[in-house]
Amino acid sequence: MLFEGKDRTELQQAMKSAGRLPPGQSLTLKWPVLHYGSVPRFDPRTWDFRVYGLVESPLKLSWEEFNVLPKVQRTSDFHCVTRWSRFDNRWDGVAFQELLRRVKPKSEAAYVLIHAEQGFTANVPLADLNREEVLLATHYDGQPLTPDHGYPLRLIVPHLYAWKSVKWVRGLEFLDHDQAGFWEQNGYHMYGDPWKEQRFSR
Repeated sequence: MLFEGKDRTELQQAMKSAGRLPPGQSLTLKWPVLHYGSVPRFDPRTWDFRVYGLVESPLKLSWEEFNVLPKVQRTSDFHCVTRWSRFDNRWDGVAFQELLRRVKPKSEAAYVLIHAEQGFTANVPLADLNREEVLLATHYDGQPLTPDHGYPLRLIVPHLYAWKSVKWVRGLEFLDHDQAGFWEQNGYHMYGDPWKEQRFSR
């Protein structure tokens, strides 16, 4: 981690001074587990991943097929709406831009509704996903994601609050309009910018 050798208070001040700690956030060295409902079971024999909606070439991949896609490694910060931030997280997975190259979004596509296990969804503008640092992660700090952190597949969108970094992703639906996901329907902000403290809709 950057600024190695400092205690937590010094690290937090260093991150704040470096412009990396959003307002209202506190640094954590742990990785808290937060989700609604139970941790879904993963069966690689039946799992699949779909990309559909306003795309020229829809995709449906098995777990084996997904793992053949080119892999990338990214390091980014992680800001939870519950006011903690974790820095310099190392992720391995498939770049979102790799999927965009394959499915070719139609010109009218402007938003993506992320579909996860157990019917959970989250909405993100396509422009916010079409960034180099955004990926569908399978590994964290060199190890497979644990089930409670989203194994086998978690979306990572570092510049938005972490509820947009959806756990247990199963599909991406490209839309021409914004459509509230699960947390957005329950009072969370439609966009979720940590630097503007867009935590809730009111």
